Formats: sequence, structure tokens, C-alpha cells
Amino acid sequence: MAASAPKPRRRMSADERREAVLRVAVAEFARTGLHGTSTERIAAGADISHPYLFRLFGTKKELFLACLDRCHERLRETFTRAAEAAGDEDRLHAMGKAYVDLLADREMLLLQLQGYAACADPEVQAVASDGYAELWQLVERLSGAPEEDVRAFFATGMLLNMAAAMGLPQIAGEPGWALDHLRGRAAAG
Repeated sequence: MAASAPKPRRRMSADERREAVLRVAVAEFARTGLHGTSTERIAAGADISHPYLFRLFGTKKELFLACLDRCHERLRETFTRAAEAAGDEDRLHAMGKAYVDLLADREMLLLQLQGYAACADPEVQAVASDGYAELWQLVERLSGAPEEDVRAFFATGMLLNMAAAMGLPQIAGEPGWALDHLRGRAAAG
């Protein structure tokens, strides 16, 4: 009995390859940042040639910026879904809970922090600050909360980022505490 020849792999489209590269790049950049990440490792992980990586993204920085855009997009989608699901309930609370749940995605969390760490580069700073401003405006619009509550929401979000990154369960692991603070109750307590 003759062995059958392996089926040829279907060629991925450029968009599919781009998505594969982004998946690998998010993980790599989250771990080692803009300057410490090897594009050779990203290309190998995405099963493409190194030159093809640069045909898709141009430069390592463009790839990093695309990853940051992906991170901001995911945050916008998460906040929007949470606010819509909350209906007439406390939308800021719902977005805070959704964010606490999102902190379990360590790659997305660390990529976000790597983006802030790379802000010495003006292009990275522009993408990071524009993405943050868009998130702020989205939360304001979706929640209808006063400015001081939105400020407390983002301040607590940054505290939660740091606590989750450092593995501080007494802060990051107690969602009730986090949600109370995301709602601005810390000052009232």
C-alpha cells in the first residue's frame, strides 16, 4: 500500500499572512518591547520569510505601531460591548468590569505597557497618545459620566495595569476592590 502524498498547503492571502504576523508580533513585542524584539523571530513564528515581513509592514516600527493599533482597537471593542450590554445600567461600572476581565490577557497588557515605555520615539508617542485619547473620549461618550469619574476610571485602570503586570493579587486579583475604585468610590470611602 503506497503512502499518499501530503496535501499541498493552501497559500495564505496577504491579509491572512498579515494577521498571522500580527498575532506573533503582539506576543513578541509584549515580551521584549520595540527595541528588544527580533524581526527574524517574528517572521519565523509567522512561517514567512524575513524579507516578506518587511514587504507587509515596511519597518519594525510600523509593525510595532500596527500592534499598538490592534491593542487600542481591542480596548475600544471591549468598552463598547460592555457599555451596550449594560443598557441603562451603570455603563462605567460595566466597562470597568470588562477591563478587569481583559487584564487576564497578559500579552495585551504587556504590549500596552511596552507601548508607553517606547514613547521616547515621537511616532510611538503619537500613536500611543492618540489611542489613549480616543479611549478617553469613547468612555466619556459611552458612560455619560462626569469628568472626575472618567479620570478616576483611567487612573485606576493604570494602577490595575501595573498591579497585574507585577502579579499583585491583593490589588489586581480582587475585582470588587477594583470596580469600586473604577467607579470613583475610593475618595468617598
